[in-house]
Amino acid sequence: MKRQGTLVRWEKERGFGFIRCAEVSADVFVHLRDFADRGLTPQVGMTLTFDEIHVGGKGPRAVAVQAAGAMPRREQQQPRRPAASPRPRTDRCRDAAPSSSSSSLPMMLLLPAYAALLGYGVWTTRIPPIALGVLLLISLLTFVVYGVDKNAATAGRWRTAESTLHLLSLIGGWPGAWCAQRLFRHKVRKTSFMAGYWATVLAHMAAVGAWVGKFLPAGLLAL
Repeated sequence: MKRQGTLVRWEKERGFGFIRCAEVSADVFVHLRDFADRGLTPQVGMTLTFDEIHVGGKGPRAVAVQAAGAMPRREQQQPRRPAASPRPRTDRCRDAAPSSSSSSLPMMLLLPAYAALLGYGVWTTRIPPIALGVLLLISLLTFVVYGVDKNAATAGRWRTAESTLHLLSLIGGWPGAWCAQRLFRHKVRKTSFMAGYWATVLAHMAAVGAWVGKFLPAGLLAL
């Protein structure tokens, strides 16, 4: 059934919000991908028409969302423009390859250096062997948190704060974060986030290097 309501909340960064409709008891969840006009910029206060659905026992959700008064888009009524020649798939692969390899190269250098630093720290007794297990668990935890956040982004649920992801990287989970970014294709296109991520990697490496190099007092570990 077609309904009409007012957009009362919109989370721009997360791409979802809520519509208030007099005919529905609860605010209706709406995701950016459910707008019929992908060029529309949702704004709080705008009047929207939508179809109400219920999925998996959750609250009401809006689909086929349009600004009130907007005409449905009918591609067959629009004049056809000459189709641009598609770029060969091989060209796209060549374009993507430098970006992937350029981001992987620093990590391929950092991981062996990090392993050597930890190994030297254990050999000199500056790092207890149990710390290696703890760091591995933190990396695994970070990997899982990234996966959960990617799933939440796809489903339109509440997201993990970027500060939490950075904190996990800073305390030693950055290898797991890097693996999750590549496997889930998550956050890699956001320049500001990736800049923060690399800052946590360098800060962690610097802290471990200072500890192993005895630039930090041994008594600090007891704190």
